[in-house]
Amino acid sequence: MGAYIIRRLIYGVGVVIGVLFLLFILFFTVTEPDDIARRALGDKVPPEVIEQWKVNHGYDRPLWPWQDWDENLLFDHYRRMLTFDFGLSDADDSPIIDRIRAGMGPSLSLTIPLLVLGILIGIPLSLLVAFFRETYIDRMGVFLCVLAMSVSIILYIVGAQYLIGKVLRWYPISGFNADLLMLPRFLVLPIIVGLLSGIGGDVRFYRTVFLEESSRDFVRTARAKGASEPRIMTHHVLRNALIPILTRVVLAIPFLFTGALLLEAFFGIPGLGSMTFDAIQANDFATLRTMVFIGALSFVLGQIATDISYGFVDPRVRFE
Repeated sequence: MGAYIIRRLIYGVGVVIGVLFLLFILFFTVTEPDDIARRALGDKVPPEVIEQWKVNHGYDRPLWPWQDWDENLLFDHYRRMLTFDFGLSDADDSPIIDRIRAGMGPSLSLTIPLLVLGILIGIPLSLLVAFFRETYIDRMGVFLCVLAMSVSIILYIVGAQYLIGKVLRWYPISGFNADLLMLPRFLVLPIIVGLLSGIGGDVRFYRTVFLEESSRDFVRTARAKGASEPRIMTHHVLRNALIPILTRVVLAIPFLFTGALLLEAFFGIPGLGSMTFDAIQANDFATLRTMVFIGALSFVLGQIATDISYGFVDPRVRFE
């Protein structure tokens, strides 16, 4: 197992290095430093102001190592990303790492309940639909799932803000308060929207997995031995469906740290998703580049954690 983990880590390092190079191409060759400066300062600023801004943000250096082997943007790009020294924001010159620390708490306070509640609601509903397969309950469940998946999350947000926030006045339309007594009041509405927009896809995925497991030989054997259908679904089908369920859950964990972009932006939650949304609007390339890197790094680590966890939930999996 140790050798397998080392191989996966080496593979992950290679992927991260490749992602960093792709980021460099996208942010520094497709968009030149002069364009980055103009988008941050405006099109009418004097050239000397642009040059000074480039010096302050380190964009005055040559791009490639063969132009200057120790003072180039490629080397500085890798150094900053790999040492988590993300520098200053292009928009307001604030330290990006401080903004990430400040936004991580609000993001996790939203995304962790969304993940946990999604699992606690999605899996039992999927088992229920799969239990009544080929009946009107199954057909109605699939219809509602497809309907929920077909509605844009924007419509969920606007509808919930209008109905629950404005008409019924149960919860605030937007805002955030880190006080533990006030925090749930500001999170209930975005959590409801997140669950409604994602539950359809979760139930359809889990239902497909459960139906596939229900057709296995060990299920037929359990039925032949007289096991009841509820016991078969909970003790046999659910247990043997843990690998695809685990894959979906573990791969969702890295995105907890990058936030729910639209939910945070529309509900005024000062998390990492809202930070990314603001960076897009403000043409803050330094912040945007950092958030893309954090998302890629989290995804690679999530994949490695997923592969390793297979051996703990299914003894048939062997690390080679």
